[in-house]
Amino acid sequence: MSNTLKKLTSEFFISLNSAKKTIELFQNGSTVPFVARYRKEVTEGMDDIQLRLFFDRWQYLDDFEKRQTYILSQLSEQNALSPLLKSALLNAETKSQLEDLFAPYKSSKKSKASLAIEKGLQPLADLSWNQWDTFQIKEAQKWCEDHKVMITEEDAYKGVLDILCETLSLHVPLLQETKKSLLHQGIIKSRVMRGKKELGEKFQDYFDFSESIKKIPPHRMMAILRGKKENILKINISFDTEESGFPSFLLQDIPSNNATNNKNSIAKLSPFKRDVLNKAWEEKILPKIESEILANLKDNAESKAIDVFSNNLSDLLMSPPAGQKAVLGVDPGFRNGVKIAVITENGLCVNHAVIYPHPPQNKINHSNHTLLNLIKSNNIDLIAIGNGTASRETDLLIKALIKDNNLTCQSVIISEAGASVYSASPIASKEFPNLDVTIRGAISIARRLQDPLAELVKIEPQAIGVGQYQHDLKNSTLITALKAVVEDCVNRVGVNLNLASSSLLSFVSGLTPRLAENIIEYRNKHGLFTSLQDLKKVSGIGEKCFEQCAGFLRIPTSPYVLDSSGVHPESYHLVERMAKNTNNVVNNLIENANLINKIKQQRHLFSDVDDYTFNDVLSELEKPGLDPRPEFTYANFRQDIHVIDDLKPEMVLEGSITNVAAFGAFVDIGVHQDGLIHISQLSDRFVKDPRELVRVGQIVKVVVLEVDVKRKRISLKALKL
Repeated sequence: MSNTLKKLTSEFFISLNSAKKTIELFQNGSTVPFVARYRKEVTEGMDDIQLRLFFDRWQYLDDFEKRQTYILSQLSEQNALSPLLKSALLNAETKSQLEDLFAPYKSSKKSKASLAIEKGLQPLADLSWNQWDTFQIKEAQKWCEDHKVMITEEDAYKGVLDILCETLSLHVPLLQETKKSLLHQGIIKSRVMRGKKELGEKFQDYFDFSESIKKIPPHRMMAILRGKKENILKINISFDTEESGFPSFLLQDIPSNNATNNKNSIAKLSPFKRDVLNKAWEEKILPKIESEILANLKDNAESKAIDVFSNNLSDLLMSPPAGQKAVLGVDPGFRNGVKIAVITENGLCVNHAVIYPHPPQNKINHSNHTLLNLIKSNNIDLIAIGNGTASRETDLLIKALIKDNNLTCQSVIISEAGASVYSASPIASKEFPNLDVTIRGAISIARRLQDPLAELVKIEPQAIGVGQYQHDLKNSTLITALKAVVEDCVNRVGVNLNLASSSLLSFVSGLTPRLAENIIEYRNKHGLFTSLQDLKKVSGIGEKCFEQCAGFLRIPTSPYVLDSSGVHPESYHLVERMAKNTNNVVNNLIENANLINKIKQQRHLFSDVDDYTFNDVLSELEKPGLDPRPEFTYANFRQDIHVIDDLKPEMVLEGSITNVAAFGAFVDIGVHQDGLIHISQLSDRFVKDPRELVRVGQIVKVVVLEVDVKRKRISLKALKL
């Protein structure tokens, strides 16, 4: 059994056979959503989240083994693979450990120690370290003369120091123990750089900061790293001790020699030994280990930040849709006006306008007339108002209009994050080539109320605004992680084949942007799909592609009822057998509890079908095409609260969670500045992870604790979560 399979079976608690077959599915082109939903008998029931972790871990371990083999080969060719180094490489657990061990041997530039060795000083360095208490100048000079090494006394001493320092800095046990000790006993410190106090006010919490390395949370680490990146903070790592230079407790880990054996304090060593150890520590060992630990802390912090971003994005994409309702999209503004778009139940833009109800124009009567006409003539159900500039003023105007005219529609303030990015994108230009970018923004706001998932997939995830420190993260890693989130959400919900945009279709399992465009072209040329089997007529969609995508596509108007369900076409024959065994047709099984219970009692007649498939098919027949997203709700902002200056301690407000971080949750309470519920204020009990209680999009009641107008900080406490 390979190390990769051994680790996967252990970490995911599955059998060796299951791990092997799951990997084979991925190697043969199956996607995570497909395998998670339709190959549970292979994965032993792993869901999409577990399987995504399995897939990522498999790829990591596969890359790790390839890199480990390469490094061992390279070091062997260089004759640098000592037994200690080989053992360390074979016992490494992470890629970073491999690279840390390999790093000293990668440089093509010769070190000072290498040059000293080329001059023939290695034997002298060994002699001085193992047999001399002090560096004996005359003995060294005589040794050089005897061995025909043409070098000055001073250069000989420097060369010996360089060789001994590099030897210590490459001694694996010493490096491993140093890193282990620093991780457990070390502290990370940050200080403000000279002359940067005023420029870096937002980092003032870290101007004179220290914390245990093993305790510092990822979000705090990201803040410190950003301060360093902006040249505001200086960071260093050290032991939490007053002792300077080489730590005495590491003496036992240096290469064995007569001069250091049985010594428990560096002070008891000869001056020469102390000089060697301190020089090696300050110039080689500590900088190297400090760099490794900071890199590890950075990687861990970035990984956690991506997890937070991914979780928030998933919650946002899975926000409850308002459904097929006529919506008036409103993109508020002052001087440049309020942009309006009328969107039908099917997402089509049938009218648009710009009104100027706010200063400096103040055309209130004209604006009300335009709004009223659009609402009545288009039977508007909901009004979606973007939460940017002038949103509260526009909301007040529209609410007054609704009340004064006894209208039945409702107004809702929603996040407009990313709307401007979408409106200027190639996707928006292709959808609405003849509309101004400002109107496209209003369209996006309306559509994301109807179906957040279908609209938000058109926007780069980084622009949606539910992450933290996203600009400090590796862009490729972030994009890969967020794309996986979008893919999982889209396939969890399912996609209407006849209504979906190419953007939405491109995230369906097995489909690419090109294939999504081919589907749209086929739909435009031949009309709406009436059967999933027609997908095979689309250019580029063969049997394998059909297998991967068909189960996630829906045709609500298909004559064959299973085409509107989550039953995969490969299981249609199973449903037909079920119907036949109950003397019925397939249509009669849908949502028929009595017949479904009867089929459950006939389980023995389907011995050729695994339990996962059998149960999943019956669940789908009970509630075909069930949307897993919750019911639509929205926050009611207080009408007397518009800006941060209106807030007072002890006020009770309703708001919507916009972002969840490790330290708490941010809440939109309608003042253009999100408030923070610190993790300690989420509940009266201990909360390890805010996501235990809150998710992006959740409506919450809060009480105001403190308002800092100057720093634009609002502290909140959650009520009855």
